[in-house]
Amino acid sequence: MPSCSPDCCLLRAVEIVKIFSEDGMGKVVEIPADMTARDLCQLLVYKSHCVDDNSWALVEHHPLLGIERYLEDHERVVQVQASMSSDGRFLFRKNYAKYEFFRNPVTFFPEHMVAWCQETNHTIPPSQLLQSFLSPNSCSEIQGHLFMKEVGRKSWKKVYMFLRRSGLYCSTKGTSKEPRHLQLLADFEDSNIFTVITGKKHGAPTDYEFCIKPSKGRGELKDLRMLCAEDEQSRTCWMTAFRLFKYGILLYQNYKIPQQRKTLLSHFSAPVRSVSENSLVAMDFSGRTGRVIDNPVEAQSAAMEEGHAWRKRSQRMNILGSHSPLHHSSLSSVIHITQLWFHGRITREESHRIIHQQGQVDGLFLLRVSQSNPKAFVLTLCHHQKIKHFQILPCEEDGQVFFSLDDGATKFTDLIQLVEFYQLNRGVLPCKLKHPCTVVAL
Repeated sequence: MPSCSPDCCLLRAVEIVKIFSEDGMGKVVEIPADMTARDLCQLLVYKSHCVDDNSWALVEHHPLLGIERYLEDHERVVQVQASMSSDGRFLFRKNYAKYEFFRNPVTFFPEHMVAWCQETNHTIPPSQLLQSFLSPNSCSEIQGHLFMKEVGRKSWKKVYMFLRRSGLYCSTKGTSKEPRHLQLLADFEDSNIFTVITGKKHGAPTDYEFCIKPSKGRGELKDLRMLCAEDEQSRTCWMTAFRLFKYGILLYQNYKIPQQRKTLLSHFSAPVRSVSENSLVAMDFSGRTGRVIDNPVEAQSAAMEEGHAWRKRSQRMNILGSHSPLHHSSLSSVIHITQLWFHGRITREESHRIIHQQGQVDGLFLLRVSQSNPKAFVLTLCHHQKIKHFQILPCEEDGQVFFSLDDGATKFTDLIQLVEFYQLNRGVLPCKLKHPCTVVAL
């Protein structure tokens, strides 16, 4: 039999995958058969001219089943594609919460849900939380009540469950964890955990549905183990622990890779100073030479004087007319349209969906046009896994329009200035603006 030529082998090593963006448009990409999800995301970031902040992810999306999950960075895309049903597709999307549990584990794992397997009432100290999940020799577990959809029926049953390194179990007798009372529902090797995105289509008692899907099989609804938590924090805890038990130290290695690359690059390139509150200093240019203003009271006074002077110059330009084809007031009312965080005329429900999809971490935000007041805008912000809305109202002063979300106490000439201020200052908000909700077309 003739041997395979090098060119033939090379062709066989290349696979075709189709990636969809949030607007439903697809892009066909040729990739090596061993390409990981992280490498494909970096390729898409490069081709789409996005900012590579290590928060992009691939989503395994099943519209007919109404479920989806984020691929882990180390997973091979072609292998995942081979296990997907015909309706399955890949989405390219932000996921700011991908490794947030490494930065703030206490938020993700409530004390009452984490315990050692051997002792019912013994909790794990916060300092040992992640070590207990990552170490293959530890006996930590997640425990608590979940609603479980009964197989072949529409009814749901409240059951006490345990998530251990060996799999997910339910107790057949109250909250007992004796081996004879535990029934194995799923193991980690042959299954993945998905978020249910179709609301209460399955008659779930709450909105916090998730499911366990076998890695092999035809991917039918009857194959799914449907579960439901009582709140968002509980659902996040179960799903994050499932990932940690399934992949262990691999997740931590995925989390550290971008930081290691950053450190490596810093040795070969000149440091780039970021424009932030740490790199800006107050200057006085009233004399022949400039000087740094060290006194914070003097710096604040100088900033206020400069702000008043800038407003007066701006007002004079409005009165006299500008040489620019766009009048200043017109420019300030449309300049935000080009910003990634501005999502236009979307509904309150749509803003909730986007925040949920992109991670529900503190400081995740977007701006949209107000539905109740067409001249106003709304800042939608996530804090402590809760979504809050703040109305931005226009206010007029000396013939010029400003924007404010604190009843005029702090005024801004445009929305870009407002966002930049609250990225550096919390002000009346529960936290600073950190992560803009971004939707990119491929």
